[in-house]
Amino acid sequence: MAATQRIATLRITAAVAATAACAAALAGCAHPDTPPVRDPGAGGPKKAAPAAPAAVRLIGDGSTAYTGRQPHLPTAKRLRPGQKPPQFVVFSWDGAGEDSQRLFSHFREVAKKNHATMTYFLSGVYLLPGAKKELYHPPQHSPGRSDIGFNDVKGIKDTVEQLRGAWLEGNEIGTHFNGHFCGSGGGVGEWSVDDWKSEIQQAKSFVKAWKTNTGTQKAAPLPFDYDKELVGARTPCLEGQKNFMRAGRDLGFRYDTSGVNNQLWPKKKEGLWDLSMQLVPFRGHSYEQLTMDYNFMVNQSGTTKGDPARHAYWGDQMRDSLLAGFDRAYNGNRAPLLIGNHFESWNGGVYMRAVEQTVETVCSKPEVRCVSFRQLADWLDAQDPKTLDKLAALEVGKAPEHGWDALLADKPAPASPAAPASSKASAATS
Repeated sequence: MAATQRIATLRITAAVAATAACAAALAGCAHPDTPPVRDPGAGGPKKAAPAAPAAVRLIGDGSTAYTGRQPHLPTAKRLRPGQKPPQFVVFSWDGAGEDSQRLFSHFREVAKKNHATMTYFLSGVYLLPGAKKELYHPPQHSPGRSDIGFNDVKGIKDTVEQLRGAWLEGNEIGTHFNGHFCGSGGGVGEWSVDDWKSEIQQAKSFVKAWKTNTGTQKAAPLPFDYDKELVGARTPCLEGQKNFMRAGRDLGFRYDTSGVNNQLWPKKKEGLWDLSMQLVPFRGHSYEQLTMDYNFMVNQSGTTKGDPARHAYWGDQMRDSLLAGFDRAYNGNRAPLLIGNHFESWNGGVYMRAVEQTVETVCSKPEVRCVSFRQLADWLDAQDPKTLDKLAALEVGKAPEHGWDALLADKPAPASPAAPASSKASAATS
């Protein structure tokens, strides 16, 4: 199936009442209902990590701040010899922002209730007010141009509130870059390495100067240093991966999730973990489907406002397809299941329902870890490279022939049964 996609515009509106902000100092700002985190290496839930320390070091104009190690971020552990790997599942969101649908805040609650953390890929222009759009100089386009528009001051404040809370709960803040240019005529697939470096630096700059650009100097900062926090991304429309990965590698990124792959264990490409989107069984069809709400919508209705009589079926079809991919990995090669979404209401919001039901179904299962991309990269980095090579050699949906203990034990795999004498003689004469 075709991998290229055209992501629908996500314009942030100003119809949301601001939720309670943290105090000006971020000490103790972690959400009181944050669940215990699961160890992504082995074992069950662990005690929640302590909240950010009281000392806050403002960065630049105070839009961001260093507040210590991220709360609720588990320490990755190396698998023990012969230990079965956990089943990782990553739920991620492109262009994350809070608008009148309140889906960002809703899925934060869904994650907490199900002992999950997620990755939110922020579009940098969602922290840049339209009145200052000329500050954005998109590669191969005129200043102030964006295919997803810009935000307003209230929308920025609402989005910052969600970003702040999400990070304090252990979630990851990645980037979906800025203007979301796809296709020909200056689309991201045509950008050079230097173009990507400019786009990355600008995405960071809008996060690091949102207070100045909105004139809200007294607001609480984002509680992280974005230069250090930002370690991964998904490109618009899954285009331009090759040159982005080269630029990202030079700028300290650790992973990319902009490609299309089967359900296999990740490998590195261009020095980054290639955590590409995946193909899973498409229920009711003979072909496989990308784990992205947009692709389900395109292959079901071809429009965001399809036949209402089909809405429930389409939502169930997406959920069941994601669960089929989960089961295939969980009972097979244990490859991480990587899922991408948008905060949208296409076809009556059935894709949001499908994602929520998937979270509720899989994240509570034994040996399952619903984590962010960063946490998955942490775990991969902690493993013995020889172990990762063995995992990467497993085929889609195929568990080790002789069991996990034999595959990952710190000893040679058992020899195959001796062939019959006739077979040996035949082989000797061939």
